[in-house]
Amino acid sequence: MAEGAPVSRNGDAAIEVDELHKAFGAQKVLNGITLRVASGETLAVLGRSGTGKSVLLKILIGLETPDSGSARICGQDITKLDLAQLNQVRKQIGFLFQQAALYDSMTVEENVAFPIERHSRIAESERKDRVWELLQSVGMKRHDLQKMPSQISGGMQKRVGLARALALQPDILLLDEPTSGLDPITSEDIGKLILELKQTRKMAAIVVTHDLRSTQIFADRLLLMDKGNIKAEGSFEDLQNSRDEFVQHFLGETA
Repeated sequence: MAEGAPVSRNGDAAIEVDELHKAFGAQKVLNGITLRVASGETLAVLGRSGTGKSVLLKILIGLETPDSGSARICGQDITKLDLAQLNQVRKQIGFLFQQAALYDSMTVEENVAFPIERHSRIAESERKDRVWELLQSVGMKRHDLQKMPSQISGGMQKRVGLARALALQPDILLLDEPTSGLDPITSEDIGKLILELKQTRKMAAIVVTHDLRSTQIFADRLLLMDKGNIKAEGSFEDLQNSRDEFVQHFLGETA
């Protein structure tokens, strides 16, 4: 197992992070993070709350600015782009927020259609077909289309959020706690769905999660963070065999 900065084993990187630093006042959140994710590869980022996992995703989507270092999406350093350029790169990224972040006043269908309407000019019939195809791909049924987010379960909300994240056919998928708050069976279903999306769409993906069990379903590599640092990287078996005290303790806590 490699300890420290992981390097993708699968060729050219779709996501490249080099020496990324971020602090909020005196609190260091990211302390020189370096990682690579190749096209078609899924990296699971694990760690306790407050270790910088979600901040890393926010930097990759341009919602936070690092203090130093670079973050490249498909070769473009997003830390150096203006807003118009950043918005173009964002079209290549599908992002699932921790709470799904669906619009309460919109139906399931309207939530998924929103980015398509905003960023493309296609006929209404084609848009409806596209939305239905996306919702089918995440296991939703036709009778769910006109439901409001408040009328569906947390697991179904995550599925709709995934469908919306895929609406613009992104090259990159960033998922923040996709199984948070879900029961074990639903969490496993979401894990299998992420695996299926990886296999069929060949996207590069980073999944921030506390759910060690589901990572065994979909992740090619695991990266364990603590206090803004990378503590370990490798397969699930690599982490299991680590002699690092923190790694062993973390695995014991999440077993």
